[in-house]
Amino acid sequence: MNNRPIALLAVFAVWLTLFSCSEYSKILKEKDINKKYEAAVGYFESGECYKALPLFEELLGLSRGTQLAEGVYYYYAKTEYCIEDYFLANYYFKSFTRTFSNSARAEECQFLAALCSYRLSPSYSLDQVDTRSAIDEFQLFLDKYPNSALRDSANRMVGRLRFKLEEKAFEVAKQYNTTRKFKAAVQSLNQFLEDYPGSIFREEAYHLMVRSNFEFAEGSVEARKLERYRATVESYLTFASLYPNSPLLNDAESYYIRSRRQIEKRTSTTEVP
Repeated sequence: MNNRPIALLAVFAVWLTLFSCSEYSKILKEKDINKKYEAAVGYFESGECYKALPLFEELLGLSRGTQLAEGVYYYYAKTEYCIEDYFLANYYFKSFTRTFSNSARAEECQFLAALCSYRLSPSYSLDQVDTRSAIDEFQLFLDKYPNSALRDSANRMVGRLRFKLEEKAFEVAKQYNTTRKFKAAVQSLNQFLEDYPGSIFREEAYHLMVRSNFEFAEGSVEARKLERYRATVESYLTFASLYPNSPLLNDAESYYIRSRRQIEKRTSTTEVP
């Protein structure tokens, strides 16, 4: 078998790598900032962002006060985004919109700054500071550019971020219930239902409210039991009226029945809600 073509390809690959390194070394040493800028843009556009980054970093200082400054700043921010350093990219995109507020690229950079925060937003189970920051940044973008072609994309991402906050709030309330912190569970569920009236977790939240109210009553001092059993009855009636066919209704009804019995023991009247 003739291995000559394979050997030639290997030699060519090595030569190409060395040539490429040599060319990049020349660009790094290039004194003409226009040539360095063109090379950096070329690396960026070909996806070689790690090669473009040091060039744009150097050009940030060299191009200050020149016509290249805007382009350098823009591509530097986009290169940070390309290498997935969303924290720095967010900083430089926002800085671009302040420094070059009248630029045709300002709208895109405002959107990309918010997109960086969107990328930084963690799983709903973690702290949601970055999620709230992303919502605020998208809202700033929408307020500033209400007719932007990127408006629908921004709104979709805001919807996903808000759902993450909704899911987080519900899971916190559930966790309080699971760990038998029923007072906190009742407070969290009330807040959740107020904040997210259209939530897909609404039915389950109302069911948990019945259980949490009952268990809270059970663990209360005698002087507070009556009002808290009544709260259980009220929460059950609300749940039953909203979800008469819920598969969770039978379980909720058991708390309702037990609460009525406890109320009857503690009151002289037979009229119980």
